[in-house]
Amino acid sequence: MPGENLTRAEAQERARTLATSSYDVVLDLTRGERVFGSTTTVRFTATPGASTFVDLIAESVEEITLNGRAVDTGAFADSRIAVDGLAAENELRVVATCRYMNTGEGLHRFVDPVDGETYLYTQFEVADSRRMFAVFEQPDLKATFAFTVTAPSHWTVVANTATPEPEPAGDGVATWRFAPTQVISSYLTALVAGPYHGVTGELTSRDGRTIPLGVYCRASLAEHLDAEEIMDITRAGFAFYEEAFDRPYPFTKYDQLFVPEFNAGAMENAGAVTFLENYVFRSKVPEATVERRAVTILHELAHMWFGDLVTMRWWNDLWLNESFAEFASHLATAEATRWSSAWTTFSSLEKTWAYNQDQLPSTHPIVAPINDLEDVEVNFDGITYAKGASVLKQLVAWVGRDAFLEGLRRYFAKHAFANTELRDLLVELEAASGRDLAAWSQVWLEEAGVTLLRPEIETDAEGTVTAFALLQEAPAEHPTLRPHRLVIGGYDIAEDGALRRTERVELDVDGARTEVPALVGKRRPDLVLVNDEDLAYAKVRLDERSLATAVAHLDGFAESLPRALVLASAWDMTRDGEWAARDYVDLVLTAVATETDSSVVQVLLRQLGTALSAYSAPEARADLEARAPDRLLELARAAAPGSDTQLQLVRALAAHAVTDAQLGVVAGLLAGTGTLEGLTVDTDLRWVLLQGLVAGGRAGAAEIDAELARDATATGQQQAARARAAVPSMANKARAWADVVDSDTLPNAVQSNVIGGFSQVHDRALLVPFAGAYFDALEKVWAERTNEMAQNIVVGLYPYKLAGLADTLGVDLVALTQGWLDAHEGAAPALRRLVVENLDAARRAVRAQAADRLAHQG
Repeated sequence: MPGENLTRAEAQERARTLATSSYDVVLDLTRGERVFGSTTTVRFTATPGASTFVDLIAESVEEITLNGRAVDTGAFADSRIAVDGLAAENELRVVATCRYMNTGEGLHRFVDPVDGETYLYTQFEVADSRRMFAVFEQPDLKATFAFTVTAPSHWTVVANTATPEPEPAGDGVATWRFAPTQVISSYLTALVAGPYHGVTGELTSRDGRTIPLGVYCRASLAEHLDAEEIMDITRAGFAFYEEAFDRPYPFTKYDQLFVPEFNAGAMENAGAVTFLENYVFRSKVPEATVERRAVTILHELAHMWFGDLVTMRWWNDLWLNESFAEFASHLATAEATRWSSAWTTFSSLEKTWAYNQDQLPSTHPIVAPINDLEDVEVNFDGITYAKGASVLKQLVAWVGRDAFLEGLRRYFAKHAFANTELRDLLVELEAASGRDLAAWSQVWLEEAGVTLLRPEIETDAEGTVTAFALLQEAPAEHPTLRPHRLVIGGYDIAEDGALRRTERVELDVDGARTEVPALVGKRRPDLVLVNDEDLAYAKVRLDERSLATAVAHLDGFAESLPRALVLASAWDMTRDGEWAARDYVDLVLTAVATETDSSVVQVLLRQLGTALSAYSAPEARADLEARAPDRLLELARAAAPGSDTQLQLVRALAAHAVTDAQLGVVAGLLAGTGTLEGLTVDTDLRWVLLQGLVAGGRAGAAEIDAELARDATATGQQQAARARAAVPSMANKARAWADVVDSDTLPNAVQSNVIGGFSQVHDRALLVPFAGAYFDALEKVWAERTNEMAQNIVVGLYPYKLAGLADTLGVDLVALTQGWLDAHEGAAPALRRLVVENLDAARRAVRAQAADRLAHQG
């Protein structure tokens, strides 16, 4: 039985059988807290006499009519409605009762604790529009969609087309009849309803149309909504993309809605983009987060062309949506907004994600093999997004920006409102660039893995380069060597200690060895940086002298990108067990003192946490974990008052504080008895400080309750749930475990916070009793929970902090994980993939611990 799955073969067969033209969907949102009414009329052509099925996940089906003929409601089974005896022209009507979700999938329902108001929003990607209406749920069966919605009359109702005037439909109830959409895929439809606060504006498209803009959030967040800033970024993005793509915005209006309990960063519903409401800043956030919001706004806007106007035929080409949006959004951010160093952010965040993902056993080609829906659910990963975008950046360097953009323009013109595959894009890029991209596509898009580049430099006694070559290495599992267009930068130490680039060589690299004659005969630079400007997608190693120079003069770079590349190389060496975790900790605690790029600081502090808790030798960890927060406090006190870096350092201090003195400082900041000049201890920072105190045993239930009374909001409830789960007692951990694993009542956002608090431990012995329970629960969780909720548990509750502690705590995590995989070869492939990835993380931690131990022996 298919359950809720759909295979690619089934989708291909259905697409050969029928073509959809239109949907009319009537929704009644006045039927209570649990369910809503859904009536769907879909019109489609088909092969006469054929049979097929329509997708629906519902509480019940009351009526099915095909071409005026009643169909037994028993045809609804296992998330499908089987229909046969199709005509050339068909009309199928399905009356159903559907269920509101609290998982961030389908039609999600949320009640604001501040005012008791109900808020709804949809999230349909990958295949959850079937939770709201009957639908042929696959991206290549595009159609128009017209929604009619009955809801409380004081609500705002937003869909893909302009919101119509509501019609009275009874006491306190109204009906909104939306005009049909343009031809889109079902997963791009949207409905957002509730007493949302909205700010409107407009812009002029390049074709002269006035495009209405709207920015929305819950009423209780209205005071924090910086709508004009959001619309300014949006206008900049419109102008940039319409010029770059030589095509006006393809839809009629553009609303951006910040919604509660959202699983992802955002979703590109056509003309009605939904965002994580954390992007409505109620407290001061790092500039990295502000920049990330801008990139996300522009990512979703790029999707209006990449994904919405032109959509992949099947999910194996998901990269045609996500990689292009990721690349385009960073390009637009760097060139059309105030965040001109966005490519540094891309290098620090996105490419690090890509390199990590590409070294997992589960890595896959950018054009991924997707056999069914379960495959794609776990494929929204660092390959599909970040590696794909990195490879596109490399392609631009290879074929030239003008040719690349011209290829995109042809692609949009030829395939507007249709579906495509990889070859459709390559045809247009080849025509525009004059290059044959078949070989490039094979090694970059259709094969997995990342290669490593390192310089081989020989000099004479005077320091003149006598030979220079770039060596390329590939892992045994993915042995393909790839062509790269890249830059080699040569930096020298100036008298004032600055690092100044004195050499720049741009060249094509291919094969295992590439000679670089342009540098022969010149004085060897103090630092040689392979892949300067970050054009290529490859791991990079610095030679010994360059690494020493970089470590000693990190603050000497005039620009953030080369510094970020050096730090990324050091981190990759640490992950690969080539550099001691303790040395990387020292490097980070030096680098953040002078780093000016907020995103780089954010990444460094995250990596500091991993180095401390996972990669350092366990026997040295207690001293290291006590010493690092002292340095963080020292740096916070020395940081510019009120600065971004000061805020990030204080947040890191709270997360890592372990000694009585460190926890005392955190407690003083929370109580106001201790201060740092310029630091505002606002609502969100108070929760960070309190959670650190709870994990450290310095606060508990009473303090959490008091803080929640101060912040009786949805975010306050979520943060309180995280804090309660962090209380360091076995009984409390057992309660948190039961709330997440044994019960399925927690909303998605609360579940994520409980998982985060559960794992926030200083005493790893608290996790030991749950190691076996984790593996016992996996198959049941996977079978009974929705995909999002199950993934949160499988990834978030993996007892990663026990890696390498078999001798001290009696749990061999690597052996336990491998044992489960050996005993469950028939488990769902998507579940096995996640467990395999967990195992790889544990093995990498053990290797890094061994390297750290070896480097500091004696």
